Amino acid sequence: MRIAFTFSAESRGTQGKGASRRLRRAGKVPAILYGGHQEAEALAVEHHKLLTVIEDERFYSSIVQLQIGERAQPAIVKDLQMHPAKNQVVHLDLQRVVENEPIRLHLPIHFKGEAASPGVKTQGGVVSHMMTDVEITCLPKDLPEYLELDLSEMNINDTKFLADIPLPPGVTIPHLAHRNAPVVSIHSPRVAEPEPTAEAAAAAPAEGAAPAAGAAPAGAAAPAEAGKAEPKKEGGKK
Repeated sequence: MRIAFTFSAESRGTQGKGASRRLRRAGKVPAILYGGHQEAEALAVEHHKLLTVIEDERFYSSIVQLQIGERAQPAIVKDLQMHPAKNQVVHLDLQRVVENEPIRLHLPIHFKGEAASPGVKTQGGVVSHMMTDVEITCLPKDLPEYLELDLSEMNINDTKFLADIPLPPGVTIPHLAHRNAPVVSIHSPRVAEPEPTAEAAAAAPAEGAAPAAGAAPAGAAAPAEAGKAEPKKEGGKK
């Protein structure tokens, strides 16, 4: 079983919003540990230690070792909640790892060979990543650090799908049988619309501009000539 991180945790007896606020003021993060056919356990973890590892992608795709008093408990990170306005972890969810039971978590996808692919190097294509991680399932002993996808043979308009990712022995993608989603593609760069020339801009009327003074609105009849009165009908006896 590959252990990537080890940090201490302590059991906490009180729960609720008030107790969680007091923990955070004391520099600790409320956490919950569940799974493994045991009751959920409320824990507290040192905040400054979490801040040193949460930027590492391995923290979310590896087995961590919790030292709870004299007891060592392997676990995986299931959820981490950050404060919306501060660099502060507000809650951590962890799941116990049992050696002979499969675990399910997201692994990052590492892409290699992008710059050397014909689609980019000689055909002027642009790489688009539709996915950067994928959910996998495996036994703890088979958990890899990441999955790798080689793009070095891709041409323009080529796409690689989930089924194209090489999987180590014992690792499966649970949703693959139902949806072989696209992961990465190389496509032509988007052509920008040409800027209007100065002559075209000067000739085109501004949107919403008022008609020139004295100009009749479109579709209106031309006014009668100024000073020209309609002829009068003369009445009288013959």
